[in-house]
Amino acid sequence: MGRAHEVRAVAMARTALLKSKVYSRFGKEIYMAAKNGSTDPASNLTLKKVIEKAKAAQVPADVIKRNIEKAKGAGGEDYSPIRYEGFGPGGSTIIVECMTDNVNRTFGEVRACFTKTGGKVGVTGSVVHQYSYVSFISFEGMSEDEALEALIMAETDINEIETDDEGIVTILGVAGDLEKIKEALLQAKPDLTFIEEKVTYLPNEYITLSDEDLGKLKRFIALTDEDDDVQEVFHNVRMPIEDEE
Repeated sequence: MGRAHEVRAVAMARTALLKSKVYSRFGKEIYMAAKNGSTDPASNLTLKKVIEKAKAAQVPADVIKRNIEKAKGAGGEDYSPIRYEGFGPGGSTIIVECMTDNVNRTFGEVRACFTKTGGKVGVTGSVVHQYSYVSFISFEGMSEDEALEALIMAETDINEIETDDEGIVTILGVAGDLEKIKEALLQAKPDLTFIEEKVTYLPNEYITLSDEDLGKLKRFIALTDEDDDVQEVFHNVRMPIEDEE
């Protein structure tokens, strides 16, 4: 079987890890949304939205159901969100968002990811000021002018709107206005196709790393992928096209 078999095996293992990561991430969000409110999505808007995103990410129905059922029981885990900021290879900056039931454990694991790749954890606020926390929505099936008209009619403000060469429109708005922006667009065009919709950290400036430092950053991301407490990682590095997801 040789080298080709080994490459396929590694690729399959990597895919399985990423799927497991997605399932774990949404599982925690579904569990906490159900635990902190009703376990019925019809009466718990937060839970309903998380389930919709989980389904869009192809999270299996049994994972969704299992975490809702888990939230119905007494006791159980109590996850809390926590954010770590730090400095990575080549002057890069990194934000790591976690959901944990043990802050000491999570801090130790995240710090290890930094130290193993030549970086270091910073104090709270040392990095986040270099990012904008925004609603990010991209879609196709509506022009930029049509989108602007729909948003103006709905009295919905945005920070930025642009269209790429493929006709995909991207909107940046206030972090808390994600659903408001989406609803305004859907009112104008109910069958609009959304490509991405999330609240995210976007760096104010991007940097380019050397091959060596880029390799270290990739290792950092791989290490955090293996940590179930890590929900998302944000950085200010402009990745090569072949590495973009």
